[in-house]
Amino acid sequence: MKNKLYLFTILALSSFALHAQFEGYSIQLKPKTFSGLPGLQAYAWGKLDGKWIIIGGRTDGLHRRQPFASFDQAGNNTNIYLVNTKNDSVKSSSVNGLNAALKEQLQSTNMQFYQSGNYLILIGGYGYSTIAANHITFPNVCVVNLETLIEKIESNESTSNAFIQITDQRFAVTGGHLGMINNKYYLVGGNRFDGRYNPMGGTSYTQAYTNAIRKFNLEIGSSSISISNYEAIIDSLNLHRRDYNLTPNKNNLGEYSYTLWSGVFQYNQDLPWLNSIDIKENNHEVNNGFNQYLNQYHTGYLSIFNKKENSMNTIFFGGISQYYYDLDGKIVKDDNVPFVKTISYVKRDSTGVLTEYA
Repeated sequence: MKNKLYLFTILALSSFALHAQFEGYSIQLKPKTFSGLPGLQAYAWGKLDGKWIIIGGRTDGLHRRQPFASFDQAGNNTNIYLVNTKNDSVKSSSVNGLNAALKEQLQSTNMQFYQSGNYLILIGGYGYSTIAANHITFPNVCVVNLETLIEKIESNESTSNAFIQITDQRFAVTGGHLGMINNKYYLVGGNRFDGRYNPMGGTSYTQAYTNAIRKFNLEIGSSSISISNYEAIIDSLNLHRRDYNLTPNKNNLGEYSYTLWSGVFQYNQDLPWLNSIDIKENNHEVNNGFNQYLNQYHTGYLSIFNKKENSMNTIFFGGISQYYYDLDGKIVKDDNVPFVKTISYVKRDSTGVLTEYA
């Protein structure tokens, strides 16, 4: 008898039904609508007891390509949303009542985030800063007490004491990802982008990729945060990436790691990378023998560990990609890197070999 995994998404899905089969499982996607929840892009989220917290991101979809209009402040998500999946209700709380530095970061886009127990850790993010009078990558670490935040939103009270925020220029990063291995945080890739976006280049912004894995411990007090054991592993060739997927891995020995997939941009052309990188506790390894052709930008994903086969299966949903399959089942290469409807998965077998399927 086959097991079924039901993935409920809050993304806009096309009208066809997917019933993909692999590893003895089937996956069915069913749209789920929550009244009062707007369309959001590039937000941070956490969950606790069947309740979701959604912070930051944008309400106007893909950023416009005109420098004067891109990442306009009017498109910031200035609400924190509480979604109760037990009764399908949505409540919200504005960030505008918080102090200036905090409310600016909490309405930014592409923050790095990770949930550890009751805490949601937020790092960086990009957006307009009234304080700086410019678009910046925010140099902040913010710890969110989810239990307190949910309680305050449900009771319509001020949420200010649910947050602790510090400023540290090492964490001015956007478009990367945050993970944890053995109680140490891993801030992987991303870039610092200050100024107004301009697809034609020019002098309206400065940009610097981190080219790094930044490792550190985070001590959280009742009203303070401290960073310790910080180190930066630099790999200017392979870690020159942003807007990618970082997904977890596990094996039968109980060892955890991450895989950094594709992402952008290559040094010599504005195209996605094709190889992937395994991020382990003490090193990182480049998978030059594998190319990921599908789902190359940041997407929704689902990771499944098959204990019997000692294999990882990572499923990717949509996003943007240089390659996709047409209606005749033929692969198309499009260097404009369009949005795609592709759902793919990559299997890592017990020997570490990666295979991609549409």
